[in-house]
Amino acid sequence: MDVNERRVVESLRALFTTERVVFWHDTDSQFAITLESLELGDDIEIVRLDQTPVLAVKRQLERQPASQFLLYSNKVEPDPAADWLLDVRLRSKSFRADLTTLLIEDLGLTSLTLVPYIKSRAKFLSADSRRAEARRAKLKQLVQSGDGEAELDRKMMAVLLRSDESEPLSIAHQLLLGLWVEGESRIGEPAKAWTELQGYGLEPSFWALMQRTFGYQSDEPTLADLWLRILVTDFTRTISAEVPQALRHLLLENPQLANNATILAARWRNDLHSHAAYADMSAAVAQMLKLGELISGWHAEDLLECMTFAVVERQIIHDLKTRVMQLGGAALGDVQAITARRRDGHWSNALISDASDEIRALSACYDAIEAAAEFLALKERHAAGFSFADAATAVQAYRGELYRFDQWYRCFHFAADKVDPTGWTLLHELRGAIEDAYSGWFIPGLSSAWAGVLAGEHGLLATWRVPGTTPQQDFFDNHVAAALSAGTTKRVFVLISDAFRYEAGEALVREINAKNRFTAKLDAMLSVLPSYTALGMAALLPHQSIAYKAGDSLDVLVDGQSTATLESRNAQLGRYDGIAVKADDLLGLGKTKGRELVGQHKVVYLYHDLIDMLGDKQGSEGQTFDAVARTLKELSGVISHIINNLNGSMVLVTADHGFLYQDSALDDASRSPLPDKPVGTLKAKKRYLIGRDLPTNDKIWQGNTALTAGTTPGTGSVDFWLPKGAMRFHFAGGARFVHGSAMPQEVIVPLITVRESESDKARTRPVEITLIGTSNKVVTNTQRFELIQTEPTSNRVLPRTVRISLRDGETPVSDEQVLTFDSTSSVLGERVKSIILTIRSGSYDRQKDYFFIARDAQTKVEVLRIPLKIDLAFSNDF
Repeated sequence: MDVNERRVVESLRALFTTERVVFWHDTDSQFAITLESLELGDDIEIVRLDQTPVLAVKRQLERQPASQFLLYSNKVEPDPAADWLLDVRLRSKSFRADLTTLLIEDLGLTSLTLVPYIKSRAKFLSADSRRAEARRAKLKQLVQSGDGEAELDRKMMAVLLRSDESEPLSIAHQLLLGLWVEGESRIGEPAKAWTELQGYGLEPSFWALMQRTFGYQSDEPTLADLWLRILVTDFTRTISAEVPQALRHLLLENPQLANNATILAARWRNDLHSHAAYADMSAAVAQMLKLGELISGWHAEDLLECMTFAVVERQIIHDLKTRVMQLGGAALGDVQAITARRRDGHWSNALISDASDEIRALSACYDAIEAAAEFLALKERHAAGFSFADAATAVQAYRGELYRFDQWYRCFHFAADKVDPTGWTLLHELRGAIEDAYSGWFIPGLSSAWAGVLAGEHGLLATWRVPGTTPQQDFFDNHVAAALSAGTTKRVFVLISDAFRYEAGEALVREINAKNRFTAKLDAMLSVLPSYTALGMAALLPHQSIAYKAGDSLDVLVDGQSTATLESRNAQLGRYDGIAVKADDLLGLGKTKGRELVGQHKVVYLYHDLIDMLGDKQGSEGQTFDAVARTLKELSGVISHIINNLNGSMVLVTADHGFLYQDSALDDASRSPLPDKPVGTLKAKKRYLIGRDLPTNDKIWQGNTALTAGTTPGTGSVDFWLPKGAMRFHFAGGARFVHGSAMPQEVIVPLITVRESESDKARTRPVEITLIGTSNKVVTNTQRFELIQTEPTSNRVLPRTVRISLRDGETPVSDEQVLTFDSTSSVLGERVKSIILTIRSGSYDRQKDYFFIARDAQTKVEVLRIPLKIDLAFSNDF
């Protein structure tokens, strides 16, 4: 028995509690078939007036005075003058239960004026199937008692779309989404939901809804045409240039209702679940319009607020790249401001960078252009070149700022390499310019100035000591043993990453200082020379002596023992209450087993190798900068594991040596060839040559490890030759990644001290923001708001990204915009950012509070909630 039959039975039983006879004229014969199955009870007899003579009915009523009768007819009630049962009817009750009335009651509606409408929707509401019953049940959840025809049609559409929302933008979104052809930049045919909507007669109502919502009108309306006009309207409303003539006929004409196009497009872009659909379908429209040609030559400022099409992003990137090529470092201010805004937008937003290859590539383009502008601005500050009075001045200059040439060069190529797989040629010209500036200007200029520091009777090569900089071989005594003896920590963790150079160390310090309760301090050491792994790793161990093994093996011995393997280093550390382990192995042990391994050891050496492992091979040297990025992430993870899980309170991070890397292939001018290896040579690499009793040669740098590494004089030390500057002895086995000689990038290695601290100064927090300079009333459909970052960001005051919208309770009444506050400026005016919110068209209560709400983009925590009145001069209701 379905819901309508149950309702009939309940109503009839209620009547029979007081009545003996009930008349029922079912003029549409809606219950004629199921009449006999109605469970009215054994004491109620059903008589069919359309099948039983009137006199027979009268006699039956008279003969059974104690019985109750339901007198059913599928004809209209007769005229009283011709009604042979009028006397019975006058002392009885009539029951009316047509399906339409029952449906109205079942849906909780109150207006019987809806009867014709409900009949017109009989196909949707029909009780002849389980699917219809399920549709009615879902519709009933959405219906409100005062709903009219338009509201009911809208909610029927929502039911067909299997949506819990029946508001117009949601319905439009769902139906337009059905046009998506996954993985293709084209618009397909409407999905099954559209066919169902048409089948139930709801298509005219849908187009009327689209007219009320967007102002969309067409003699031959289609979903594809609606989508085209929504995107074109959104595009033109957010540009500051003149609307191209070719697009004007495609605009939604009602300016108030056109706001909803912007809101729908923004809502769709912000929906991660349908991002791919938006990307493909907006690309299809852009191709159809030949939009790339229309906006070719436009400036970034013309498109700054436009997020409609990915081709917009490409034009902005092209413009910024052109500025950097033409203006160099002078373009940095524009690049930073425009890039910051676009990163808060859609197509290069870091929060959704994993959403697609296109977004990753666009985001990487901005990273590359910004790094290039930073590099060129730094170059202009040092246009006069480099000059150092002595080694201490040179090291301080490199540590103070010059390392950033290497850092920005790395950041540029790391980002540009992410773009290359797309096949875009956008950055090729810029890549050449940065390569020329780095390999053709910075490295030669630094090499020349550094050579002046190295050479001479009192040069650095003659002493291999820099005042204020720890020699690498003194590391254990000066930093590990000193910390333990000072009582500031019970255990010291030493994390050594092969080829982790100074500029990467500075980046790691910034990352660590952004972590709550962590403090990191960056220092430097002067590595041993030649700057290669076997010697550098030995120098970092606790020791009384370092020496090369006698003979030709070149094994480096610490206190007479080999240090070539993890086991041998572990044995040496065991003499100092220490242990050696690979960083990955320690992480793999987890918390409990990791603590067991560390045990009561006072010193734990952890070894990490990624940069050197990939960079020092011809087949993988091109992955050097990717290896640096991965190393930063991995080292940060190891440090967090030590402090959070192993009760470590002090971690020292350093390296055996640094490296030089050039992205482009080297030419013969970068080679310092050796026609013949000198007599006494034991090992010959690209950046160093080691032997015993090597002859003198004024074309190279040379020395002995007794001076440059503290090895035991005599047979315990070896001679070395180094190519001058950034030259290579040979190119065999790859030549872009090298180390071993004496350039700052190779020998100035980072020494990072990381501690856990409960001090309030070590606690991090996101920067605070507030709304400024605005009325508490919104009077236009597009409203500008200004927000200020109340303080500069720092190591402990972190940047914050927020999502901003106007809301009625939890319901958005505007689009949603994203802003990132990350300014380090101490000037208030430089920390102000503005956004424009588009207000959804509709009716607003002028006396009611709506709210300006900003929520943290990552935590979703509400940062600001400010009440506002909305009083629009022109408003339109749905």
